[in-house]
Amino acid sequence: MKLGIVGLPNVGKSTLFNAITSTTNAQAANYPFCTIEPNAGTVAVPDARLDKLAEVWQTAKKTPAAVEFVDIAGLVKGAAQGAGLGNKFLGHIRECDALVHVVRCFEDDNIVHIVEDVNKPERVDPLRDIDAVDLELILADLEQVQNRLARQQKAAKTGSRAAAAEAAVLERLASHLEAEKPARTFSFDEGDDAQALLRKELGLLSAKPVIYACNVGEDDLLGGLDANPYWPLVAQRAAAEGAAAMPICAKTEEDLAGASEEEKLAFLSEMGITATGLDNLIRQSYALLGLISFLTDGKKECRAWTIRRGTKAPQAAGKIHSDFERGFIRAQVIAYDDLAAAGFDYAAVKAKGLQRTEGKDYVVQDGDVIEFLFNV
Repeated sequence: MKLGIVGLPNVGKSTLFNAITSTTNAQAANYPFCTIEPNAGTVAVPDARLDKLAEVWQTAKKTPAAVEFVDIAGLVKGAAQGAGLGNKFLGHIRECDALVHVVRCFEDDNIVHIVEDVNKPERVDPLRDIDAVDLELILADLEQVQNRLARQQKAAKTGSRAAAAEAAVLERLASHLEAEKPARTFSFDEGDDAQALLRKELGLLSAKPVIYACNVGEDDLLGGLDANPYWPLVAQRAAAEGAAAMPICAKTEEDLAGASEEEKLAFLSEMGITATGLDNLIRQSYALLGLISFLTDGKKECRAWTIRRGTKAPQAAGKIHSDFERGFIRAQVIAYDDLAAAGFDYAAVKAKGLQRTEGKDYVVQDGDVIEFLFNV
């Protein structure tokens, strides 16, 4: 899973990236476009279930699922026409599975806020800022849709019914984008194979799932978000368009980045919060993309594997190795909660019939502990 961190310049993207990847690879400075080339970092997905299995087995190797974060340069108004750092960075967004749109939701006179003109600092206004970034993605999508529409209209004139049907969808999509609405709010007919293929081939920037990461001040985390006037605005916006939103403090994450596990727990307790912003961000990302994890365990290795919700057993086996999918026979499955309830006594679990034998049609559930049997 690759998450692109986007937003206007100076909203805290690079600070957040450095914090959640525990690096200083991304330059974080109080001037626009201090990030030019995108920075990438891989982060382990926190999973207490995997930690417990590794402890039980005293395993030689523990391998968590992983998320890749990409810190992308700040966008400004006119990026789709080459303003700021231009179209190059729209291309980096295209490679991501989802976007973490960092929105400034704090006041600080020492940090300039740029929306369009780098020489003209502006007041903090998260909804305007979201619109500014969204519009650049929408304009880039509109150009792509119009180009494809022209080709399909030409093909339709030769009598191609498929081209005519696609042109009709593209016309509606173009009108939607022209109204400055992101493609993620456009109603494709997911039951229509041709439309599903069209959506995949277009790879629209504004159709990508979005999490609005509201960068709030440390005082907001300590005193509660009730006093922050910006957070509710972004939360309402996200709900209206089917996106996700979460408060996060880049400064707090930066403070936590180099801390030990004990120090993190003490810090979180002092702050009155139960999880780091990174943990919450990954959970929201999984939910947004419809992802879950299944587990494999043993003395040699305990590992978490990421799959899409609804994946069947053979395809889940294929995540481990293509031979597992090709020669799939059956899966031996224990629900993690059943295993935990039995005190991780595998013999007791089997005696109670809680280890199930599942076939090719079994849909893997989050937290399943699985042993695959295969033959090639």
